Amino acid sequence: MSKILVVDDSPTEIFQFKEMLEKLGHEVITADNGLEGVKLAVSEQPDVVLMDIVMPDMNGFQATRQICRTAETSHIPVIIVSSKNQETDKVWGQRQGAKGYITKPVDTGELMRVIKSCV
Repeated sequence: MSKILVVDDSPTEIFQFKEMLEKLGHEVITADNGLEGVKLAVSEQPDVVLMDIVMPDMNGFQATRQICRTAETSHIPVIIVSSKNQETDKVWGQRQGAKGYITKPVDTGELMRVIKSCV
């Protein structure tokens, strides 16, 4: 299965994603802020990144932009997973390079469809 990097500052969200994705056979690595997420994207080369938006140090839009526009990580699809559900957030995420946008709380079926469409 896929190696998935989950970037979220909520320990609860990270736990839920890890449980859900590992049960489906995926390898999960985690980061609790955008800066750490960018570093792990470079070093771990995951198949896909699930990115929260509101985080300390570097927000998800900034981290997505950096991953998508850096030569060594530009091939890694980023899917934004956020409680922000405004159309402007979705459009801005796409402009940063995100391949998908899912609103929390996450439906497992929807998440897997979006991941499969990106990998």
